[in-house]
Amino acid sequence: MKKLWGGRFTASAEEWVDEFGASISFDQELVLEDIQGSIAHATMLAKCGIIAAEEAETIIAGLNTLKEKAEKKELQYSTKYEDIHLNIEHLLTELVGPVGGKLHTARSRNDQVATDMHLYLREQVKEIENLINEFQVSLVEKAEKHVETIMPGYTHLQRAQPISFGHHLMAYFWMLERDKQRFKGALERINISPLGAGALAGTTFPIDRKYSAELLGFNGIYENSLDAVSDRDFILEFMSASSIMMMHLSRFAEEVILWSSQEFRFIELDDTFATGSSIMPQKKNPDMAELIRGKTGRVYGGLMSLLTILKGLPLAYNKDMQEDKEGMFDTVKTVKGSLKIFAGMVETMTVNEESMKDSVTKDFSNATELADYLAAKGMPFREAHEVVGKLVLHCIQKGCYLADLPFHEFKEASSLFKEDIYEALNPYNAVVRRNSAGGTGFSEVSAQIKKGKLLLGQG
Repeated sequence: MKKLWGGRFTASAEEWVDEFGASISFDQELVLEDIQGSIAHATMLAKCGIIAAEEAETIIAGLNTLKEKAEKKELQYSTKYEDIHLNIEHLLTELVGPVGGKLHTARSRNDQVATDMHLYLREQVKEIENLINEFQVSLVEKAEKHVETIMPGYTHLQRAQPISFGHHLMAYFWMLERDKQRFKGALERINISPLGAGALAGTTFPIDRKYSAELLGFNGIYENSLDAVSDRDFILEFMSASSIMMMHLSRFAEEVILWSSQEFRFIELDDTFATGSSIMPQKKNPDMAELIRGKTGRVYGGLMSLLTILKGLPLAYNKDMQEDKEGMFDTVKTVKGSLKIFAGMVETMTVNEESMKDSVTKDFSNATELADYLAAKGMPFREAHEVVGKLVLHCIQKGCYLADLPFHEFKEASSLFKEDIYEALNPYNAVVRRNSAGGTGFSEVSAQIKKGKLLLGQG
């Protein structure tokens, strides 16, 4: 079969070579964007008098027919035509005749594929922003129910200080808010049109790039044709933002996995987001959280793959850049799925408040309260730290906790201790009093939640 670009060739590649070089198996994902860009291009060609208005009407009618078929999954693609662009051009020409060949006037597959990916990512990023919002709603709603639920806070995975469970959840809300802002920033670079840049040098035809950009809803055009067809920064930026967000989800997933274990018993996942064991009847495994933790590596891999592909490429387009799509598609699918799953997990999980409360009464996470107590009465904090450290050691040796010590033993440690020391040791009081800006005190957590609702348009 003669290639659409085969005029200067005297021999054809074997079928298996064509299959190796073809991208239609995955870039058919861009079919609607390819048709959308082609309709805008044909409209512009007619406006500029490059093709006749009647020809444009015929081409656009044919493209709309192909669009309808594509939406119904009725189009048949062939590796003989390599990619989505040549497949659509072939199908169009079959449908409307030789006039279909005029569609490719004043453009190249190089600016065409770049346009397709800009259009594709623009819509996907908007969807991802919406999914982040939905996840944030789940977090805010769960946090609001558990402002006064006390749990151990950790550093080094060792119990550190008691905190509000709502406060812990809101930490992820703010991570996601930064993620959302990164996607919004990326969208500014995504929403630029490369259409009309040609293969690399522009075109001699009197095209109107700004008009076609306007038709496609882009905010502007690339100012340099070489840059337009060789730029993949917008994909890198998307994948970078995705990687950072997946890192946040993976950290949260790790905590969900720990919290749902028998050792913690802080939460129980809904059966919808857990699985069993083929051999151990008692098991309830947090598989969805584990999958999100594992899929984070796929997203990292896509970013590193594209960075590596691009690092040695001269301008402008190179066939290596065909490898920019599969990682992008996979990242979109992984990110959207992970956000949906996590929102559902948080919304439906059961919080074991008593188990959390029990944890903070049987540890030394209230030790900082003692040091702060002494510092507030005038003792230098470093000295107070040492006094409390010795009391903790004393408790460990006795096999008890700080709140179990009789008052005279506190008094022996420092004359600054008064009978109200037991109120300071109460985990609830330890949390409620931490009302510095952004702290875990209940009023501060409630303020965070209120601000979060305002950001989500719920205020």
